[in-house]
Amino acid sequence: MADTNLFEELKAVLADFKSFLDDNVATIKPAVQAIAALVPQINELIDLLVDLLAKLKTELENLDVGAIPGLGEVAEFTGKIPAFLEAAKKLLPSETSSIDAIGDVVDVVTSLPSVDAVKAELVGLIDAIVAHLNSLKA
Repeated sequence: MADTNLFEELKAVLADFKSFLDDNVATIKPAVQAIAALVPQINELIDLLVDLLAKLKTELENLDVGAIPGLGEVAEFTGKIPAFLEAAKKLLPSETSSIDAIGDVVDVVTSLPSVDAVKAELVGLIDAIVAHLNSLKA
C-alpha cells in the first residue's frame, strides 16, 4: 500500500506534468501538428486526455468531506489496514488482486481528510494542463 497521501501524490504528478508542459509546449506544438498530418489520432489522444482530466476535475469538485462526521477516525481506521493486507497477501497469494482492490479503496478513504487542503491546487493544475493540451491542437 502507498505510504504517501493519494491526493498529495496526485498533486505531485499533475504539478510535474504541468511543469513539463510549461517548459515544452512551444517545442511540442509544432511536432504535434506535424504528426497530426500523418497520424490524425494524435488529436484524439489529446481529446481523450482532456476528457479524462475533466472527469477527474468533476470528481474532485464533488468531494465535500468537511461535512462528514467522524472522518478522521475512519481515516485512522483505514490507515491501520495496509499492514494487515500485506500480511494477507503472503498467506493468500491467490487473492492478491482482491487484496490490491481493497488497498485501493483504503488509500482513497485514508486520504480523504486532506482533500480539502489540496482540492483548489489540484483543480488549478488540471485547468492549466487542459489549457496547454488544447493549445497543442490550435
